[in-house]
Amino acid sequence: MAGIARVPQVMEVHPSVPAQTIPEFVAYAKANPGKLNMASGGVGGTPHVAGELFKLMAGVEMLHVPYRGNPRPDLLGGQVQVMFDTVPASIEYIRSGKLRALGVTTARRLAALPNVPAVAEFLPGYEASGWQGLAAPKGTPVEIVERLNREINAGLADAKLKAQLANLGADPMPMTSAELGKLIADDIEKWAKVIKFAGIKAE
Repeated sequence: MAGIARVPQVMEVHPSVPAQTIPEFVAYAKANPGKLNMASGGVGGTPHVAGELFKLMAGVEMLHVPYRGNPRPDLLGGQVQVMFDTVPASIEYIRSGKLRALGVTTARRLAALPNVPAVAEFLPGYEASGWQGLAAPKGTPVEIVERLNREINAGLADAKLKAQLANLGADPMPMTSAELGKLIADDIEKWAKVIKFAGIKAE
């Protein structure tokens, strides 16, 4: 029925990783198989599959280390070297130099991290963000769906709401019902391939 917001991730590494850019990271990973551990907050979550998509598209190996709790302390301590994480949770560590941002997972650069390239600048087509949308029950009259879509999109254009979403590390995602339907279908196909590649199973 309507998109709400997209929540980008940032690919970050511990400063001990010598790579300063995505191409340098790919070269380092290929030259040092088995040296890079990729942390996430659990199997199958957005940070995990974002990393698996990167592995698939870049042709690199990283050992996935799923945590039951917060993996950030171990990333900051260098016990793991790589993580895909939300921007709000990471931005102060990036700004202070405790972590190095190599790329954001949206198709374009983010206003919050303007000097950090999008991963897609080096891996065309890469995009790995969480998103939220609203759906109506099957059979809801078209005119009601269209009106709700118009009102939601108008709300997403409001400056105050945009600011609130930005504080949460999210970007407004206005779209038509048809565009949301296509996004859902495309994501099902895209992430099914990543899940198969990574051998991810429900736990």
